Amino acid sequence: MGGNTKLVSVYRGNYLQAQIVKGRLESEGVPTLLQYEGAGLVFGVTVDGLGEARVMVPEELAEEAKAIVTEHEYDEPDDMMQGEPGEQV
Repeated sequence: MGGNTKLVSVYRGNYLQAQIVKGRLESEGVPTLLQYEGAGLVFGVTVDGLGEARVMVPEELAEEAKAIVTEHEYDEPDDMMQGEPGEQV
């Protein structure tokens, strides 16, 4: 991914769930990055964003990635979850 590539979140969950989704997307040719809050890994909790991990993809591949996430039933893509649309980084 280039330095000027905008990334959007297509999945939110705990770190292990996000790793599974990341692997599936990469196996489909979608480059990904994980964005996560480190204290959650240390303490092993996911509460109010603590321990949350997000799977980030290039903006131009977001729709394809969301379709893959939905197709494989990893829960819902990030912008379908309550309250927060996919965030740009």
